[in-house]
Amino acid sequence: MFKKVDSSQLKVGMYIHDLSCDWMTHPFVRNRFLLSSEEEIRKIIGAGIHVVVIDSAKGLDAQDAPTLDEADAATERELVELAGKAPLMVTRVSLGAELARAAQIRRQAAVLVRSVMADARLGRAVEIGRVEPVVREITESILRNPGALLGLLRIKSKDDYTFLHSVSVCALLVAFCRSRGMDAARTHQAGLGGLLHDTGKALVPDAILNKPGPLTPDEFAIVKRHPRDGYDILRQSPEIGAVPLDIILHHHERRDGSGYPERHSGDAISELAQMAAIVDVYDAITAERCYHRGLPAAEALRKIYEWSKFHFNPAYTQDFMRCVGIYPVGTLVMLESGRLAVVVEAHETNLLAPKVNVFFSTRSNTYIKPETVDLARGLGFGGADKIVGHEAAAKWRVDPMRFLSLD
Repeated sequence: MFKKVDSSQLKVGMYIHDLSCDWMTHPFVRNRFLLSSEEEIRKIIGAGIHVVVIDSAKGLDAQDAPTLDEADAATERELVELAGKAPLMVTRVSLGAELARAAQIRRQAAVLVRSVMADARLGRAVEIGRVEPVVREITESILRNPGALLGLLRIKSKDDYTFLHSVSVCALLVAFCRSRGMDAARTHQAGLGGLLHDTGKALVPDAILNKPGPLTPDEFAIVKRHPRDGYDILRQSPEIGAVPLDIILHHHERRDGSGYPERHSGDAISELAQMAAIVDVYDAITAERCYHRGLPAAEALRKIYEWSKFHFNPAYTQDFMRCVGIYPVGTLVMLESGRLAVVVEAHETNLLAPKVNVFFSTRSNTYIKPETVDLARGLGFGGADKIVGHEAAAKWRVDPMRFLSLD
């Protein structure tokens, strides 16, 4: 039986089924193992891991701990309550109208980040004047329809992950800032920080950066230098502002003090650096990597919501979930009718009832004529169905991104 256990309850002989943290947090080469020493328990606690999942069938039990199903059900109840408090960004153009422009911006931004990383590796100063127009293009696309660019940026290959991750963090952070009512100047500075936040990875050897497996402790220590390296590289550019530098240096800090490079905690971490930390982890754990299977966006948001009790500002986390939706654009969902659909637009006030494009019947295991359904509307008004959960595309062998637009 799987149970959620506070790390303070861990004992030698328990079997760790899931360390319940993002892959860049824990110092272990495996995610599942039998606890064999007190030193392993100290390493878990020292890494800022507060809750883990144990398998009582493979090791010692924790009698008073809730089962995984019970813990997940409690989280789901909290999210349902959260979903009713959701002022979202209003779109100016349809998803279909923005997709082509968003695809071009995605390509241009990825090329720019690749160039910035190459310059940094060669010791050249990063020209902020080349970066700012791309941040403006990303911002304008987000203002027209945030779902278009954010949906497309969920598609990454292992070869372009490093570059597209930076573009994703920029776009998500811009959307996050605007949804929280920040002004254009501050949002632009945050976008610069998001696009450049991983510049320090230019100094990480490719053999480590692209390693098809877990990192050793020594390799992990090298990767953890990238915020400081990026800060040192970018502060040589006279046009860079304090806000981007702060994001670059502190996007891996955590509110409980378990982050790096300076182990800041609480409000010692700036608002934008805390927001960037949420965005960075969300995009990282949803991406497919050769050694890490990406989580569906809806599941990733639930993980971050749980981690916000320790690692992130809970209020900012809830704001981020309202920004992207409980079921973000591009999420594959199962409807009560047994149909599969892809989310194309969040509802302005109800995060559990987005607009979706229906395209597959699980009962007949066949594609059906695609149609747009507004889950917030009643029978006879293009609605009368509801989401029962998110699904993995691989399970049904479908590509929901093909149906983002029915135009």
